[in-house]
Amino acid sequence: MGIPRRCTHTQTPSHHNSCVPVRVDGIMDYLKRFKMTSIKEDEKKEIPEIIHDPQTNCTYQRLRFFGKGGFAKCYEIQDIATNQIWAGKIVSKKLMVKSSQKEKMAQEISIHRSLQHKHVVGFHSFFEDSMNIYIILELCKRRSMMELHKRRKAITEPEARFYMHQILLGVQYLHSKRIIHRDLKLGNLFLDDDLHVKIGDFGLAARIEYEGERKQTLCGTPNYIAPEILTKKGHSFEVDIWSLGCIMYTLLVGKPPFETSTLKDTYKRIKQCEYSEGVQLAMTVCCTGPWHSLGSRYARALVDDNTVNQRYRIPSSLRKPAASMIVLQLQSNPARRPSVDKLLQNEFFTSGMLPAALPLSCLTTAPRTDQLEGVSLHRRPLNEVNSNDHVAMAVDSPVKRNLMPAEPRAVEPTSHRQNLIALRDQLAALLVNKLKCRPECLTDELSDPAAQPLVWVGKWVDYSDKYGFGYQLCDESVGVMFNDTTKLIMLANGLNVHYINRQGQEQYMTMREYPQDLDKKMKLLTYFRRYMTEHLMKAGASVQVRESDGISRLPHLHQWFRTTLAVIMYLTNGTLQINFQDHTKIILCPLMQAVTYIDVEKNFRTFRFSTIEEHGCDKKLYTNLTYALDKLNSVLANKLC
Repeated sequence: MGIPRRCTHTQTPSHHNSCVPVRVDGIMDYLKRFKMTSIKEDEKKEIPEIIHDPQTNCTYQRLRFFGKGGFAKCYEIQDIATNQIWAGKIVSKKLMVKSSQKEKMAQEISIHRSLQHKHVVGFHSFFEDSMNIYIILELCKRRSMMELHKRRKAITEPEARFYMHQILLGVQYLHSKRIIHRDLKLGNLFLDDDLHVKIGDFGLAARIEYEGERKQTLCGTPNYIAPEILTKKGHSFEVDIWSLGCIMYTLLVGKPPFETSTLKDTYKRIKQCEYSEGVQLAMTVCCTGPWHSLGSRYARALVDDNTVNQRYRIPSSLRKPAASMIVLQLQSNPARRPSVDKLLQNEFFTSGMLPAALPLSCLTTAPRTDQLEGVSLHRRPLNEVNSNDHVAMAVDSPVKRNLMPAEPRAVEPTSHRQNLIALRDQLAALLVNKLKCRPECLTDELSDPAAQPLVWVGKWVDYSDKYGFGYQLCDESVGVMFNDTTKLIMLANGLNVHYINRQGQEQYMTMREYPQDLDKKMKLLTYFRRYMTEHLMKAGASVQVRESDGISRLPHLHQWFRTTLAVIMYLTNGTLQINFQDHTKIILCPLMQAVTYIDVEKNFRTFRFSTIEEHGCDKKLYTNLTYALDKLNSVLANKLC
């Protein structure tokens, strides 16, 4: 049992109860005192809205449901006295019957509460009432890196460097405390609002009690499990290094290195260290002498006649520093894997740009690669960047400099049609058998908040009879799709602007500096923004310029059309949104295989297609999904996208 895979989220912890090492047997004694008596029927229905910790006298209010996994459900909870928001991991006592289950939870609590590090999910406290066990944790609002992977697949090297550096620092801390995590994977790496990585879920973690101890437990997640665990030869810190290699490979390639359709084949490939498919680069690795005596050469094929050759299948798209670091970590022999300290000194980190920050848009869209390798992300005075002078300046000043702030860059090959085909096929499979249609069959606890869209259209205005279609995204950025099919997008800070020409090439500029031939369109963009601010939405003046806005790229409107019943909008991140005339909305995502349904009362809930297939849905959502499938078929048949 561990923290739900998609539900632990982050704010700065106080750690007032998190750093006192406690023996497992002490916590085990505490758990044994839990009263496993029968629970009344009315108590089974829900977790209480008000939760009291008798040890600290803190009282919490249960807020939004965030997800579930294993035995636990996770909610956002708020300390009533301080207004501090936490993640509440809640386990029903009726599920904690076996002594092995209690022992596992005791081990998790004992290890996690002894840790305090900026790259480890903060442990706040734990307590019980008559029905449940409560573990109060740091809240990581941007969920886990698994959602990042599903939306982005392969990410850029600078992004991977940004994340891997933080993960390594967290694992370095764990190993310094003689703790093996044993379940490092994207789903257990959580992100806060600054995209700082927090290692969580210590349900499989173990302490090394003495030098040279080898653990024997068969544990881990198939795609990340080390070969010595499968062969039952005993394992130690090196299993985490293997998992780090799997994580790095997945981030850069877009899929796990050993993933197959069957568990048997996956384990076979792990044991034989056979990873990747498709176009590949064979690398020969020296297997003589300790790895540290050869440094990066060990993984870069600088070998002699005494070398034992081993073939590594690395996608040719990876540059050598990245490929060699992956090979170093994914060594079948655990003795040949480097320590975390050595990995932090690897050429992968020293030879390329390590961004100081990444924009939140990176969760769904690749950043500006033209700036990422050389951007300077130094802080500027808040009174300089937070001024709104640039907004008025853009409206009233004469034409800006006759310049081109950034060379046009071709957007990476789009897969808009592929995304729509995937969504069409997913909906067709969902609706081919008549769903159970009954009211209230989709409860909050069947929802999956981790799959909810990061970007959607909050407001829109149709001036296509003269200029184009304007819209505001949920983050308060504003875009216009002009009648000539060119596009402008203004970030929420009101300063940074992206222009997409007819060929789909992107240019980056600001409201202060832009090419002279865009003057009219920039003024129209400002007009659309002002109109929606005054008539359709709250002003975004409080949105501050972030350090990383200079490398941000936002999803934008790729296509839209109106029918007698709805407005249909397709964004470049794969999201299809349909706003119906009765004020209900659906937001469909083929990458997450989920639909977000916004009803007339503005309730916002996200459900996986698999959940709807199993439990059914109400008649209104069924009608909306059927309508979406019909329009998708029309769009694809007429090649409108």
